[in-house]
Amino acid sequence: MLLPSPLLNVDLHCHSTVSDGMLAPADVAARAAANGVNVWALTDHDEVRGIPQARAAALDLGMHYVTGLEISVTWAGRTIHIVGLNVDETNEELLAGLAITRSGRQRRAEDMSADLARVGIPNVYQGALKYVGNPDLISRSHFARYLVEIGVCESVSAVFKKYLADGKPGFVPHRWATLAEAVGWIRRSGGVAVVAHPGRYDLSPVAFDTLFREFRAYGGSAIEVVTGSHTVDQYDEYTKLANRYGFMGSRGSDFHSPDDAGIDLGRLPPLSKQLKPVWHDWF
Repeated sequence: MLLPSPLLNVDLHCHSTVSDGMLAPADVAARAAANGVNVWALTDHDEVRGIPQARAAALDLGMHYVTGLEISVTWAGRTIHIVGLNVDETNEELLAGLAITRSGRQRRAEDMSADLARVGIPNVYQGALKYVGNPDLISRSHFARYLVEIGVCESVSAVFKKYLADGKPGFVPHRWATLAEAVGWIRRSGGVAVVAHPGRYDLSPVAFDTLFREFRAYGGSAIEVVTGSHTVDQYDEYTKLANRYGFMGSRGSDFHSPDDAGIDLGRLPPLSKQLKPVWHDWF
């Protein structure tokens, strides 16, 4: 039997080798359980192939398992991530949409490598491949890990800031799903759509207002308030914004690797009691 809701340790955002994480789905489940997580979702980028292994491991470990994924979206020329929770991972429309969203990553990776070679860092694509568990999902995170390995930067975050963010030498834009498509796929597969880590997006208050209003109009229900990349001040900021727009709150570490400084499964503070949690009616 699950604990009462305020005592639950819920982690609804993390990644495995099926996308850009460093651990296999079953190993992510084991780490979550060891850290006291009761309710857990694996949310790989644009991919659901890790769900069977994740579900089996979670149930064996006594956790309540939630089917999930994270969809890459192009909105106003920027990349936004939308987490889907309690989806039906066999839904044909969802699977077709994810396949389209994943397409183009290979060409993008090759272009990124060529751009980095032009600023004196050769063969990054080949080096990044050692970190790729799913050949359909080579990403900037794989590039960043390789650049840390060869000493170009000291951390993954430093690589993004210097080379892989918008306007930097290794940034190559990619057209992902639209916001309407992503929320629609999640909703029509029975799931709940959540704006992931809003504090990571460099948007003005006016742009955030437009994003949240559009997201709500398409059927989006929640925003991630407590997450690994948010500061303590942002927990409060996005609690207030969630209430202002009528969203539920979600909690997830966005765990990728045991080497991620300060970001581990189940280690974040709870949601504010001022929020309705996205899991309020799941049990």
